[in-house]
Amino acid sequence: MSRDLAGLADGDLVALARSGRPGAYAVIVTRHKTALYRLILAHVRDADEALDLVQESFVAAHGALARFDETRSLRAWLSRIALNKCRDWARRRRVRAMLARVLPVEAAAEIADDRVGGEAAAIDRDSLTRTLAALDRLPDALRVPLILCTIEGLSQAEAAEALGLSGKAVELRIRRARAALRDAIP
Repeated sequence: MSRDLAGLADGDLVALARSGRPGAYAVIVTRHKTALYRLILAHVRDADEALDLVQESFVAAHGALARFDETRSLRAWLSRIALNKCRDWARRRRVRAMLARVLPVEAAAEIADDRVGGEAAAIDRDSLTRTLAALDRLPDALRVPLILCTIEGLSQAEAAEALGLSGKAVELRIRRARAALRDAIP
């Protein structure tokens, strides 16, 4: 990563990447990959799947770079793409689970296993496990804004942009999510 590119704002990097400047998109990926990984991991709870979805998100973002509005938040735009990739992943997972129930037993070996990875199973701290379980039980409408703002550090305005909501709606959903978590975790 060249130093002159690393100091540029996201909008400038997007403009350079659009014009074909070598390394500009690599700086965008380097700058945002950790945040996207955490966001995706919070949704899919599988480290390997999260890595794959991060890669898919950046590939999709690169393909859609021409449609990005440079006056808006790149992180919010990337987060929206990542959330869409998580939804696609969840749909594929549900289809595979349904097929596993419908297909004959002999076909089960050909269907990918989507159980939670060993990393999540190794977590032995009871309070963290209860918190994650309560977070998983929240409806997406409450869980996603909470994750974006409290875990990923997006402002409510950026989360609103990523989710296509008003800032007030995000604020209300976060408040409701916190209240639901307080009630769910003894």
